[in-house]
Amino acid sequence: MKIAFLASQAESAERAKEDLARRYGNAPLAEAEAIVALGGDGFMLHTLHGTQHLSVPVYGMNRGTVGFLMNEFSPDDLTGRLREAEEAVINPLSMKAGCLDSTVHEALAINEVSLLREGPQAAKLRITVDGRIRLEELVCDGALVATPAGSTAYNYSAHGPILPIGADVLAITAVAAFRPRRWRGALVPKTAQVRFDVLDAERRPVMAEGDGQAVRDVEWVEVRSEPSIVHRLLFDPGHGLEERLIREQFV
Repeated sequence: MKIAFLASQAESAERAKEDLARRYGNAPLAEAEAIVALGGDGFMLHTLHGTQHLSVPVYGMNRGTVGFLMNEFSPDDLTGRLREAEEAVINPLSMKAGCLDSTVHEALAINEVSLLREGPQAAKLRITVDGRIRLEELVCDGALVATPAGSTAYNYSAHGPILPIGADVLAITAVAAFRPRRWRGALVPKTAQVRFDVLDAERRPVMAEGDGQAVRDVEWVEVRSEPSIVHRLLFDPGHGLEERLIREQFV
């Protein structure tokens, strides 16, 4: 099996890459049958974005501080683990953001697209789903749209729901909602297009972010699932993404 090894800048990840490359070789990305990413969840997201054009499965091994998307690190029988691994297929979110200066920015996000207030005043957002206004005004610190794969990340910290990996839904979650105070978010079909309009954007500035790609002073943001882009993740048997998402709900 031709394996390409990628490592984060962490010293432990670099050392692991050198050791594994000696044992299994290190194929060029263009020739690889599998990619092994060494680091934490942040580096896994970076790897998935950087290799999405290759349609090659990615197997993560934890050499970072957070490893929900990673497998346990072990240098032994790696080719056997790759052959027996369970595959999870996920689609990213597409974000399009229009700014006060009339520029429009686009980005892809595997976990979530989030909007966050930039100043001392709460943000005011209008939420539209498939062209129909669903919430006229949400006063909050922010809001986000999360995929099932990203539902245990920022979404979960904001008290959003954990979504099964096979669920054809997206979660819309408020961050510190002030009004409506009891609004805890919504689930929408995976095919839905969600739009946030920033009310009073000049006095209450808002930024948008997708997997670390930030856009400031946004007036509106549109979010939808991008089915044309497919990410393939590999997990050890019995420790796949579906099992991890279920187990996380009982911690």
